[in-house]
Amino acid sequence: MPKTDSNLNVSREATSLRLLVENRLRSAIGSGVFKPGQRLIERELCEQTGVGRTSIREALRQLEAEGLVTTIPHRGPIVSTITADEAAQLYDLRALLEGFAGRECAKRRDPAIIGRLRTQYERMSAVAGNDDRSELLAAKTEFYAALLEGCGNVFVERFLKMLLNRVTVLRMTSMTQPNRIGRSLLEIGTILDAIENGDEDGAERACVEHINNAAAIALEALRRGEP
Repeated sequence: MPKTDSNLNVSREATSLRLLVENRLRSAIGSGVFKPGQRLIERELCEQTGVGRTSIREALRQLEAEGLVTTIPHRGPIVSTITADEAAQLYDLRALLEGFAGRECAKRRDPAIIGRLRTQYERMSAVAGNDDRSELLAAKTEFYAALLEGCGNVFVERFLKMLLNRVTVLRMTSMTQPNRIGRSLLEIGTILDAIENGDEDGAERACVEHINNAAAIALEALRRGEP
């Protein structure tokens, strides 16, 4: 058996730490703790997270690959901004892919996936009235994770994850609009019902309608200069 190059050894603890830092920073961007255009200063991030610069730099590189962070020459990394036109294009693509994912979920009707979807839908319903939207966003993120896994297409799952990461701030914006949460839950409930019933056309239609409604609110906020 050939000798393994020691340089290829990976520390599981280091990998786990990197992922934890990525998730914390990604969550902070998505929840608006770090605003679009805000500088991300390594020293301050080290103090806030309690980790070293290497972990921060690795996490920032990953978030830059996802489009959440942009590095500006002579200025450093900032939270990425997004124009209304760019957001509209992202939502159009998301509607296409998510419609497909909903259709495939309904076609496959995986009991484990349906159980996860139902659990997260009930979790969303339970926390919908809270002033703090972080739990709602977390439950919705898990709902989408189950939807993407349930479609059975790793490429659709991969691209949709990238799009969802990119529009996280806009998702939070749309959820804070008056009456949107109630309508959003109804729309998600329609998606879930269609998947549970194996209604492929209905699931695709409900997914596209949900994205289009969220897009209209988020784009209106963007054009008003929010968030």
